[in-house]
Amino acid sequence: MDPVGGLLDPRARGAFILRSLLSAPWSIRIEDEAPLTLVAVVRGSAYLTSGAATAEIVPGDVAVVSGSDPYTVADSATTAPQVAIGPDQVCRPLAGVVGARPMGPLGLRSWGNDADGATMLLTGTYHSPAEISRSLLSALPELVVLRPGEWDSVLIRHVMHEVDRDAPGQDVVLDRLLDLILITAVRTWLARPDARPPRWYTAQDDPLVSAALTCIHARPDRAWTVASLAAEARCSRAALARRFTELVGVPPMTYLTEWRLSCAADMLVRSDATLEAIARDVGYASPFALSAAFKRVRGVSPRSLRGGDARGPVTARAAR
Repeated sequence: MDPVGGLLDPRARGAFILRSLLSAPWSIRIEDEAPLTLVAVVRGSAYLTSGAATAEIVPGDVAVVSGSDPYTVADSATTAPQVAIGPDQVCRPLAGVVGARPMGPLGLRSWGNDADGATMLLTGTYHSPAEISRSLLSALPELVVLRPGEWDSVLIRHVMHEVDRDAPGQDVVLDRLLDLILITAVRTWLARPDARPPRWYTAQDDPLVSAALTCIHARPDRAWTVASLAAEARCSRAALARRFTELVGVPPMTYLTEWRLSCAADMLVRSDATLEAIARDVGYASPFALSAAFKRVRGVSPRSLRGGDARGPVTARAAR
């Protein structure tokens, strides 16, 4: 499985999905430290500012905000933030704001300052993206905005149909819909002429490198060598090593190690599998060998990663 395909797997677990209903003037500073957020406009409009980038979004648009730095969503690029949303979706009013409508819960998965507000936003937040998607998500700009003509905005209507339902398994349904929006948005961005996708992604256009990448992604548990990968690609060992390093940016065995550790990190965070089973599944002979590779490449042990990143489902204290 390649890192893009990894996004298609069930990834979100208890992801935070919220409908915001707002009347101007309004401005919200998001400080939840989430590494990835999707914002769509159902009606009205909004200005989203992340770092030095500001964009107006209107119905049918979806904005992808990557990175854990704060960003602001407002009715106007000049409206000062009135409230801040911190980790665990805790909302606090900001000092010095006068005359703003109070913000709070407005029903199931709904929040804002006016149930009949002219603006309706849909926000989906990933608090722990899959490790095997890290190389892809890290390549995304701080802010990407996709317009209706670029992507299938029908998905937003599906989420809106489901967001105010309280049926059994509803959170799982919403998680999967959020995954579909994310993969659609990422694939759309990758297809843009001005996109700067990661080198392993563009390298897949080369038949030799693509064959090697397919083997690594599909079977990280195999005892791959440059020679065996070259045999799969039907070329010489030297030709594959030279071409792979030139296009991907690292030698085949370095990429293999990084992929194995990313797969292992994903399993550590998202499963209860033993370290021995995970080591076997990603091509290491023993838990000790996996731990040694983790410490050498990532600076932490697998057990530390599992303990430090094991976070429960995110809850919206005001709107769930």
